[in-house]
Amino acid sequence: MNPSNPSTPHVIIMVGIPGAGKTTFAENFAKSFKAPYVNPRVISDLAGIDAEATEKVTKLIFDELLKTTRTLIYEGSTFTKAQRLALEKLIIKSGYRPLIVWVQTDPTEAKRRATKKQKDESQLSPEDFDEALKIFENPLANEKPVVISGKHTYTTQLRIVLKRLAGTQANTPILPAKPRTIIGRNITVR
Repeated sequence: MNPSNPSTPHVIIMVGIPGAGKTTFAENFAKSFKAPYVNPRVISDLAGIDAEATEKVTKLIFDELLKTTRTLIYEGSTFTKAQRLALEKLIIKSGYRPLIVWVQTDPTEAKRRATKKQKDESQLSPEDFDEALKIFENPLANEKPVVISGKHTYTTQLRIVLKRLAGTQANTPILPAKPRTIIGRNITVR
């Protein structure tokens, strides 16, 4: 299976609290399958722009990538059900299938990761983490999230996500083949 070019492309929507492991999974997936990956935080950090400009640039890039009909990964404003619903509507309208990947890690470990000093990335303050935790809304069952642990290896996480991607391909209707007769043997192959 080539997740970056299935018959119906997907947008893999990364969901979880800060420090859960969304970025680690998304970066590894993008690298493994050469899939486009959109992360507004990276855009903001690289360009040194404010939240409003980041949102505009991210939307422009995301809209262009949706024209490629390749599976891609999005990690952005997905903390609330309303944000995810708006994103899903755009994705479906563009001919893609949304796939929510919910990375779960206990809040204590996630806070340690999110607030840890890093040399090349901005980290959250403990207060910013606590505020994000208050805002976060768990995906509901009707969103059909794929749940992976932020403490498992990438290989284990990938196996779970690929199984779901393969399952959504299986839901595509396949017409049964017409029976055919092999000449000279009176055998009908169904």
